[in-house]
Amino acid sequence: MRVLVIEDDEELADAVATGLRRARMAVDVAFDGLSGLERAMVNGYDVIVLDRDLPGLHGDEVCARLIAAHCRSRVLMLTAAATTEDLVDGLGIGADDYLPKPFDFPVLTARIGALARRAHPAVPPVLRHDDIVVDTARRRAHRGDRPLELAPKEFGVLELLLASKGRTVSAEELLDRVWDEAADPFTKTVKVTISRLRAKLGDPPVIETVAKSGYRI
Repeated sequence: MRVLVIEDDEELADAVATGLRRARMAVDVAFDGLSGLERAMVNGYDVIVLDRDLPGLHGDEVCARLIAAHCRSRVLMLTAAATTEDLVDGLGIGADDYLPKPFDFPVLTARIGALARRAHPAVPPVLRHDDIVVDTARRRAHRGDRPLELAPKEFGVLELLLASKGRTVSAEELLDRVWDEAADPFTKTVKVTISRLRAKLGDPPVIETVAKSGYRI
């Protein structure tokens, strides 16, 4: 799951990003509306956490431009104002959800997870393949009775491969959907992560390499 946080309070933005990364999400951060909009237009985010009161370009305008550009990312709007009028205004311009500040972090994480499941073709909250079970809501994975201790990128790769239901997923798509913008596209990071994931999943193997195309389950 890939998330963009657009928040001008750098301390809050960094705290949110750190917490989401611990929840096995790939996170990019922007501190003003213009740079946030630029990132959102270029990268395929599942969810955009958008502060309403932003410098440079107001959050309402960022949201409106994303809608006009037919951006598929889901928008969770944050605001310090928690009146009914603000809620109606935020949802009225196209935001998918609305969360007043201050907020409980588990609530934010749950809202992001719910929106991410709507960002692309519907994905069940629990993904299964034989004895492999991935709980996308709680960010947990098991094989049989054995919990899988997966690093965030390993979890993201497994989640995307399972959600693809046998479709071959290219290394480029994995890099775009699971890693943040700091990832180097010319490294072997996807190949190495797949290798580690295979080792943790154990036998019988389930991840197949499709020559010159990518990977599938």
